[in-house]
Amino acid sequence: MRAIICALLTGAFALPASAATSGAVASTTVFLIVVFVLAVFVGYYVVWSVTPALHTPLMSVTNAISAIVVVGAVIAAAAVSADGDATRETWTARGLGAAAVFFASINIFGGFLVTRRMLAMYRKKS
Repeated sequence: MRAIICALLTGAFALPASAATSGAVASTTVFLIVVFVLAVFVGYYVVWSVTPALHTPLMSVTNAISAIVVVGAVIAAAAVSADGDATRETWTARGLGAAAVFFASINIFGGFLVTRRMLAMYRKKS
């Protein structure tokens, strides 16, 4: 697994330089895919290496990150072109922004429910 991550890291740092010199869109796309795959691996190992007592604060942090995503999604949902016309790009940005607001809101709501349930486990039973 470490060899795969090292190979991905090596490729990730070599791609931006080649993409900048050749101007190839494919290299930039490959770079973004590599960054996404690395983020998936790092996220997986971070979540599974956390002790059970720290899962509640981890959930709170992910709720905060989702709140930041909502702010960015609202900005994307309010996209306007430079001349004020409704173009295909602005409608795409608005649609994706609205979808991101919806899904991030579900993520935040579910995170609060799970956090509440986890905190209930630590309460004294009376």
